[in-house]
Amino acid sequence: MSAGSQIQMAPQTTVNTGQPVHNNQDSNMSTGSSHSDKEVDALTPEKSAAMRGSATVPGSALVPPSGATPTIAMPERKRKRKGEEGVGGGGGGGKQRNNSDKNIREYFSKHPSSSPVRHTGAKSPSPQSANYPMYPPSPSSISSILAPGADYLRSASQQRPHPSVKQIQTEITCQRIQELETQASSDLELRNNKIDELTRSNEELQLQVQAQNKAIDQHKSHINKCIEVVKKLLNEKSTIEKKEARQRCMQNRLRLGQFVTQRVGATFQENWTDGYAFQELTRRQEEITAEKEEIDRQKKLLMKKRPSNSEGRGKRTSSVAAPTTPQPLHNGTDPPTFLKPDPLPSLTWQEYYEADEILKLRQSALKKEDADLQLEMEKLERERNLHIRELKRIHNEDQSRFSQHPVLSDRYLLLMLLGKGGFSEVHKAFDLREQRYTACKVHQLNKDWKEDKKANYIKHALREYNIHKALDHPRIVKLYDVFEIDGNSFCTVLEYCNGHDLDFYLKQHKTIPEREARSIVMQVVSALKYLNEIKPPVIHYDLKPGNILLTEGNVCGEIKITDFGLSKVMDEENYNPDHGMDLTSQGAGTYWYLPPECFVVGKNPPKISSKVDVWSVGVIFYQCLYGKKPFGHNQSQATILEENTILKATEVQFANKPTVSNEAKSFIRACLAYRKEERIDVFGLARHEYLQPPMPKPRGAPGNTHAHQPTFPPSMYASSSS
Repeated sequence: MSAGSQIQMAPQTTVNTGQPVHNNQDSNMSTGSSHSDKEVDALTPEKSAAMRGSATVPGSALVPPSGATPTIAMPERKRKRKGEEGVGGGGGGGKQRNNSDKNIREYFSKHPSSSPVRHTGAKSPSPQSANYPMYPPSPSSISSILAPGADYLRSASQQRPHPSVKQIQTEITCQRIQELETQASSDLELRNNKIDELTRSNEELQLQVQAQNKAIDQHKSHINKCIEVVKKLLNEKSTIEKKEARQRCMQNRLRLGQFVTQRVGATFQENWTDGYAFQELTRRQEEITAEKEEIDRQKKLLMKKRPSNSEGRGKRTSSVAAPTTPQPLHNGTDPPTFLKPDPLPSLTWQEYYEADEILKLRQSALKKEDADLQLEMEKLERERNLHIRELKRIHNEDQSRFSQHPVLSDRYLLLMLLGKGGFSEVHKAFDLREQRYTACKVHQLNKDWKEDKKANYIKHALREYNIHKALDHPRIVKLYDVFEIDGNSFCTVLEYCNGHDLDFYLKQHKTIPEREARSIVMQVVSALKYLNEIKPPVIHYDLKPGNILLTEGNVCGEIKITDFGLSKVMDEENYNPDHGMDLTSQGAGTYWYLPPECFVVGKNPPKISSKVDVWSVGVIFYQCLYGKKPFGHNQSQATILEENTILKATEVQFANKPTVSNEAKSFIRACLAYRKEERIDVFGLARHEYLQPPMPKPRGAPGNTHAHQPTFPPSMYASSSS
């Protein structure tokens, strides 16, 4: 052995050839072992260290054969191989192995430059094969360090194939390791870059969120400022409108009249006094009446001067004949006579014709002026009615506790009072959240009411709310919201219509042309059809011109139905399709628009159905066309109830003026059938031919120049043009 080399050998406790060990039946010694236990135990780590100390030179290292690659010692595998199972001698060596086997790598020093030559194709060694040294010793040093059984070990190692080291040695090269390390470093760098990128994105998003929150706060502040400005402007506008309304009212007080408090006995009453406009019209009418009387007197006088037919035309004849005998005065002499006025001189036919023509022209002019004064009087009366209505509205507005533009529910700014009923006020309001005008109906309970009456009123109002909130149709006013104001009042928020109701329009214009009236009826029937299609169906029961709102203020636009306070729900529990449902609120409603079955008095309540609304449609249509109600026009509700006016309304009568088409009259008759069994229902009303789109003429028809235009009854065009 050269001085520059050194061999380090680990002590071997067992010899494993990689094959199963079989016991020899003819011998008490195993063929796989050539030494006794004592021989094996004699070679201890301490002895091996002593041997190394005597056989090695300091500073030298074990040099494997040139060209070999270094190998990496892997931990010993504990799994048994199939060939070793069931062997009693060497199979359990893993558990009984000496402690030196666990740290066998400590007795070897690896050289980085070379490694033993690999042998391929050999069977994978068992765990015991790890007991062999990793580097074969040089031939010159084997004889001095091997134990007495080393010859057998050398011969056994030469005979058996070299074991495979795939399980304890990796095939990855240094270049591959470097590549993996480079790739791992690259992946780590990418991951770190991604983390940094996400961190930066997160920080940017946080900054954006902070900026957005700041912008939102600024926008909220800006919106709040805008809302405050809107509130201020609306308050100023409402205040100006109130002042202008009161100025007009003061002017109209002088022109149209006003209420004057007068003492009657021991009490004071407010009586109406007409203004100067009515006084002037009245004076002028009196003058016209006097002139008419004067003309009549002159006409009678002229008739006395009319020339006789026997007299020649153009000649003046003396009507005084020469007396044949003197006429004595009436002084008691005989024959008695009376003094008579001188007879009027007769006129020629030309003079008579001129005088008569003058009187006729004067009479015609007075008649025309009288008609104009009559129209002016009707106009003033309508203005007076509006003036009285405005006076009451202003008075109620001044008395209202919501007259100072309060904001209800932090949302609804009340602007002006629209009207007042028995226990409610309707205010025009502005929704500050949705930026739209609304109508706020404030229900106020009387503080002096008993609790049961308050509960009944609240129950009634909630019933109306529950019916109305489920309705969604373009011809029905929408219900937006409901909220409590205090312990004695609450508010329902409704859709606002800019125009007045149909009743207001009829009082202003008296009649509506048939075509416009038909459009209104079509829209009303559309809403009624919807009310009967929903589940459960609903009867409006209080359909009248006052509950039909004109969205544009005229009859040419859209209409909407409102006020479901008296509505009836036709649920399965209370409604029978054959007989209807009981009328539990008999006496309520507007009598002019209710059918006869609502006035029947008996032991059991009357039965009603949706045909109640059909009757109301007929009355409204008749009133639009003729300017008056078909039954009980000039009667009060009390008179109608006392005289049974509606119960006696067996047949509707049509006036000659204005001209109405026969189709419209047929439609009204179908609505106003006295017996409800003969009256058309809502669905039949919607299918009535009068409300259906007119069928155009075929394009191939001769003389058809406007085949695409619908045709209507001629009377409809006549009434529209008039």
